[in-house]
Amino acid sequence: MTGELTFDVVKSAVAGTAAAFRCVTEYQPMGGPGDKVFPPTYEGGKYAIEERVLPGYDMPVPCVLLNSVQSEANHMELALLEAWDDGHISLPVITVDFAGHELAKDLHITSLEAPHRIADALLRDSQRNGVLFRSTEHGRRLDDVSNKNATPLLELCPTALVFGMWDSAGPRGGLGAKFARALVSEIIGINAKIGVKTGSRIDPAAIVKSAGPVYQAQNGSWTLNESDARREKDKPVQCGKDGKPSEVNHGNVVPSISKEGEGGGITMDKALQTTVLSLPALRRLCFPFGDTRSDVETNRAARTVLAGLGLLAATLMREKGLDLRSRCQLFPQSSFVWELLDDPETAPARFTLNAEQAIAVFNRALDEARERNLPWMEQKLVLSPSPQLVDLVRRSQKQTAIQTGAED
Repeated sequence: MTGELTFDVVKSAVAGTAAAFRCVTEYQPMGGPGDKVFPPTYEGGKYAIEERVLPGYDMPVPCVLLNSVQSEANHMELALLEAWDDGHISLPVITVDFAGHELAKDLHITSLEAPHRIADALLRDSQRNGVLFRSTEHGRRLDDVSNKNATPLLELCPTALVFGMWDSAGPRGGLGAKFARALVSEIIGINAKIGVKTGSRIDPAAIVKSAGPVYQAQNGSWTLNESDARREKDKPVQCGKDGKPSEVNHGNVVPSISKEGEGGGITMDKALQTTVLSLPALRRLCFPFGDTRSDVETNRAARTVLAGLGLLAATLMREKGLDLRSRCQLFPQSSFVWELLDDPETAPARFTLNAEQAIAVFNRALDEARERNLPWMEQKLVLSPSPQLVDLVRRSQKQTAIQTGAED
């Protein structure tokens, strides 16, 4: 029997002895069973493949990583950012705004997008009223955070308590505070078989190899004239190894086929997304504030907010759909069901939860936390990048333009 996952269920689970909320969902490619999907590639263009022991199989089967724990967290944070942008939820957000610095591409990066969240170097190297962030009133609070003093993170960046954080870029370096992930999600392809990759290109302009060589131009583009070429050791620098027109994306590409295992996508029995919200991880966190030590009810209120935030993030991500990358779109084979792992001698209670319900659960939890005077930053905190950070970004954008053949 499946019921609705309500605020009272979440609050009771956090206050009790339950181990976790778990949601396991089976997917198939949007093209249907047997359609090829493309996993992410890692160093050397390889897929992350390993054998796993899984129920329903007589022996270990090859499984490929389709979306990592880190990538799943990023997707969930972006879903939260969209809900915050749309005004559906209140959420502490810190923004680094690069506007007005005459960059080739303006940037606007939030603590929901920065890889290390509030501890990211992008925030560290930004300023508030001319003062570096970690030296401001808000930033200094991070120097003393720990499991026993998680209040500053609840106020400024609660997602760091849900998705984890290591303050390695802060003043204490590798000794900076660490918070384990309370919410972990991953997608794998089960019983994966690697395919082959083909490639070809017919140039409608009929440009041939012998029309080269093509040289790197001094303005960052390309040229056929040696006199206009960038020079090293008084010699014109060709594009690529041989100066072929294909080095600047002109000309034909000879039809080719890769060897098996060289990025040719995979077919699989099914994909499986497993999301687990650890309640013991949340119970490790304590929330004192002011001169007041943390107490049982205040801690439970804060932990319930974090549980609601995790469930909301996972629900929003699932409802947005799994379009992970080019040629890796997945469709669920059943509705999303959460299980509450509590008494090991009884079957887990099962619950449904849609986005509207998850927002209601989270907002109710936040209201109770406010009643206990727990701090929660309501207004966006805007930082400006430091001059050296602006210069570093400007130089990086210039180098990227040169390397991709764009003109300055």
